[in-house]
Amino acid sequence: MGRFVYSMQVSLDLRIEQVPGDGGAGEWLRIDEELHREANARTRALALMVHGRVYYEVMEEYWPRASEDASLPDVMREYGEIWTAKPKVLVSRTRRSADHNTRIIGGDDAIEQLAALRAETDGGISVGGAALATQLLRAGLLDELLLFTHPAILGFGRPLFDDYDLPIDLDLLEQRSFEQGVTMHRYAILDAKEAGSC
Repeated sequence: MGRFVYSMQVSLDLRIEQVPGDGGAGEWLRIDEELHREANARTRALALMVHGRVYYEVMEEYWPRASEDASLPDVMREYGEIWTAKPKVLVSRTRRSADHNTRIIGGDDAIEQLAALRAETDGGISVGGAALATQLLRAGLLDELLLFTHPAILGFGRPLFDDYDLPIDLDLLEQRSFEQGVTMHRYAILDAKEAGSC
């Protein structure tokens, strides 16, 4: 069985964007070559990537072209190659087609389709997008968090999960520090309290 891993760059107050669309490009992020190489290695090791529509469209706008952009550092061109080649699933009610080794699932049974996908996959399955990660968390399907925490407190902006304010019990699996003050923590999700439960 696969593991759904929600991987995200976050601030100390668990924000993923200060303004809409700055995920991956916000001034508060400290993504250097060392951190990018770590992300490249982890992405390469995945069995599959699952993206929500908004997250996917940000990625598809940039990374396929990055692999051929000679003005970019090697590590970024390499990530472009990895992302483009990696098998991906786009979860969307509105998209009908997608390139870059991507298939689309959608409809009212999307979470059930993702549960079946997890059951038939061997290895890590990254989850891209707060809305999708929140739905998987509510369904009890989110297995791990992989957080790259940047030394910044944003005070406002989009949180790690959308509209989720219940306790989540975690177990620390791995941690690492990077030169620019970023820390990585990988957690197993032990128990997410269901909405409406006591």
